[in-house]
Amino acid sequence: MSSLNPCMSCGACCAYFRVSFYWAEADDAGGPVPAQLTEPLTPFLRCMSGTNQKQSRCVALEGTPGESARCSIYEGRPSPCREFAMSGEDGQVNEACDRARARYGLAPLYKDMLFHTSSDAATEGVFRVQLPDI
Repeated sequence: MSSLNPCMSCGACCAYFRVSFYWAEADDAGGPVPAQLTEPLTPFLRCMSGTNQKQSRCVALEGTPGESARCSIYEGRPSPCREFAMSGEDGQVNEACDRARARYGLAPLYKDMLFHTSSDAATEGVFRVQLPDI
């Protein structure tokens, strides 16, 4: 995958879904997620602060979804964030990704878009010398 991956600047899923996970993923229980950025849901579940409300937005999201967004705890993000696949990734449509993107006026992602192709493969046809048919 090339560096044109829109998932790395989109952030729509971070400002659309509740991010809930097993309580032990927080750093006060030995996990990587900063506990101060979470809130309890049940005795066994936590969620990222800001995501358990109607107008959801994860407290770890920096920037504007669809323009310039990033996760401030990317290396320590919880399992739902690690497991959430960008639509088109591995040739599979993720309707949840497309739904979140639509909320922010962004087009759905497709498996045949340029960012799913290596830069060598994407430019191969452009620079290939075309010989006449004989």
